[in-house]
Amino acid sequence: MHSFDVDDIVRALRDARNEWRDSQKRSREPVGREFPSREGLAEIVEALKGALFPMRLGPPDLRHESEDFYVGHTLDAALLGLLTQAKLELRYVGRQQAIDEAAIDARATDAVRAFGASLPQIRRLLDSDVLAAYQGDPAARSVDEVLLCYPGVLAMIHHRLAHRLYRLDLPLLARIVAELAHGQTGIDIHPGATIGAGFFMDHGTGVVIGETAVIGERVRLYQAVTLGAKRFPLGADGHLQKGLPRHPIVEDDVVIYAGATILGRVTLGAGATIGGNVWITDDVPPGASVTQASLQNRPCP
Repeated sequence: MHSFDVDDIVRALRDARNEWRDSQKRSREPVGREFPSREGLAEIVEALKGALFPMRLGPPDLRHESEDFYVGHTLDAALLGLLTQAKLELRYVGRQQAIDEAAIDARATDAVRAFGASLPQIRRLLDSDVLAAYQGDPAARSVDEVLLCYPGVLAMIHHRLAHRLYRLDLPLLARIVAELAHGQTGIDIHPGATIGAGFFMDHGTGVVIGETAVIGERVRLYQAVTLGAKRFPLGADGHLQKGLPRHPIVEDDVVIYAGATILGRVTLGAGATIGGNVWITDDVPPGASVTQASLQNRPCP
């Protein structure tokens, strides 16, 4: 029978943890969990999906007459769980800023209440996304197929929830919720990105949307589209400046085809069409059509 030096490994791992905690000026005092749980948030998001779409993403044996009871029971548990995670995030920030714990708990409670109150509006936004996918894809046979099967819709459920958490100053929870969808779909949407109603990502794999991107209504993207930053300016301390507007603005009714890369704080005007595999770092006028050929034939400045 094999034996392993588990005790030696445990001691070595403890030493590694302590080295990290010392380098990050963390306390070695025994305390409870300090950070939100990825697994806990995954369970909360699954519950919220069921509460938002009970007859399609809820339990398989749910009946219409039990819908409200299920939604109420599920929401109560999900919001209580979210409150625990919100307190963990805010207490972590509070320890660094010497904020009173009672004030942190009150702030977490207010944030989760506001999040819960926003769920009906999130549902309506998601309905517009589902409808846009159904109307925009000739292969879609029903809105139910779209909701149950399309990775772009799954990513948008996560994004609509994550964006609300981000706006409520819970950026770590928001990022975890976003990354859960990223891992499942290959679609990377930062929770800070602002996305209007009726958004559709056809196929979606490889789409990247940065933190400060602003997307209007009825916008359609195909796979491998990047809405990214062109440069990352440094501050006086030599570190990257955070929070600067650095990603594109996409106005209403824009279509962006597969593989297009749009970088920097540029504006794609309403109704513009961006062809596949183009590279754009300048504004595009409303209604314009940009293709590889049009960019190659454009005179040099």
